[in-house]
Amino acid sequence: MHRQILDLAADLARSGEPFALATVVGRKAPISAQLGDMALVTKHGALYGWVGGSCTRETVLSEARKAIEDGRPRFVALDPDPASRERPGASVYLMTCHSGGNVEIHIQPVLPPPVVLVFGVSPTARAVARVAHAMGYIVHAVDPTADASAFPDAASVATLPEELRLQKTTAPLYAVVATQGQWDEGAVLAALRHRPDYLGVVASPRRFAEMRGALSLKADEQALARIRNPAGLDVGARLPEEIAVSILAEVVKLRREAAPAAAVNQPAANQARDPVCGMSVAVEGAAHRAQHQGRDYFFCCAGCRERFLASPERYLAVAAQP
Repeated sequence: MHRQILDLAADLARSGEPFALATVVGRKAPISAQLGDMALVTKHGALYGWVGGSCTRETVLSEARKAIEDGRPRFVALDPDPASRERPGASVYLMTCHSGGNVEIHIQPVLPPPVVLVFGVSPTARAVARVAHAMGYIVHAVDPTADASAFPDAASVATLPEELRLQKTTAPLYAVVATQGQWDEGAVLAALRHRPDYLGVVASPRRFAEMRGALSLKADEQALARIRNPAGLDVGARLPEEIAVSILAEVVKLRREAAPAAAVNQPAANQARDPVCGMSVAVEGAAHRAQHQGRDYFFCCAGCRERFLASPERYLAVAAQP
């Protein structure tokens, strides 16, 4: 089973698809999950593998999809007495199976690496490619005079923008134009066609003003307004490597600012909270639901629904606590 899961993980990683790996890291019998049991969850919510069957499935699916969304790992525990296992950093849910055991699961999101397009063969362009590669980014370089020796760490090197063959991926894409006097406007237009999340142009403000004037006849004004010039954070950079570091630092700042905030046990608008175990449940198509005093309640499994119907006031009182 592990071999199949790892093969699938490798295939998804190569294709640029995000996924999450869930691994059982703790258990107390009786529970069907064993230490080291593993499952893979895709961005679409398909689960492959085994981490405990119906007792854990819905919780793992929900937490894994959250992890894929915000890029943060999860530590999940399911226990008949959730209050006894509460600790910082852990998401603790009620174990709805009647076996009496508990289980702890670590969920690790695996996201495709960001992509960096580098335009130009200037020393700064080469330095950007080196630094981006060292950070684990996928680098593609473009310049009419470029060859593989100029960018030994790049995933591809093209002499024409039309030759770029970027893999379809959900990863962010960043572009840096460091042509510095050679086909500047053409490089910016080529970069804009990819609609990058960031576009930095290495040029003096005076030179960029000239470029912008020429580009205004060919490019959308809103797209031009998003270009960063001078590219990079102001750290007093002078050397090509220093400029590259300042540019990638600006990219990191942009990535962190754009990252989704960590969820604080609050279900989304199209979800409801299971009043028994506290898990978020998709309202649309929910298989387990019940009415109490004219209000609909949704549950992750039949066990939670049965417990709720047996003593609704008990669970509603707990759910109402801050």
